[in-house]
Amino acid sequence: MQYLRPAVVLLLLFTLLTGILYPLALTGVAALAFPWQAGGELIARNGKVVGSALIGQNFTDPRYFQPRPSATSTPDPNDASKTVDAPYNAANSSGSNLGPTSKALIDRVTAAVEEKRKAGWTGALPADALTTSASGLDPHISPENALLQAPSVAKARGVDAEKLRALILSHVDKPWLGVLGERRVNVLLLNLALDDLT
Repeated sequence: MQYLRPAVVLLLLFTLLTGILYPLALTGVAALAFPWQAGGELIARNGKVVGSALIGQNFTDPRYFQPRPSATSTPDPNDASKTVDAPYNAANSSGSNLGPTSKALIDRVTAAVEEKRKAGWTGALPADALTTSASGLDPHISPENALLQAPSVAKARGVDAEKLRALILSHVDKPWLGVLGERRVNVLLLNLALDDLT
């Protein structure tokens, strides 16, 4: 009993300290020091939250820039043991886990290439236009991807393609400190700016 009691007291003490007090303190400091980031970087339009700068959305209207493909899924409503595609399902973040020799991956990328070519895309296609991200929720695309989409978005909206090109270039996020990360464009922010433009 003399060994058991201190062990139980220490277990309870460190559970309280490291499992409750420390996380609450860090959450409080984060909320004070970085309120926008700690709040999920929510983007509001006319007082209504329209999304987050951290989680992509599935834009399908040709009047908008499209995100990269998403591999997220949801349980099949007809058979709970299976799943069905549900692009940008934030409740089920996942990659496809398909390897480079997977026939399903090869077929999906081949279909994506054919779709882009039919849409008039020429030259080398950026990888992010054809493949999914690890989370399936990536909110960004490469500037090259956005620029290749500009002619079709300009046609669908009836605006000058050069205006869209300038809009894209003004929304390119540079690598952090000039070296960390890639140049990228947040699709939601770009599409909101597009709505303001036209």
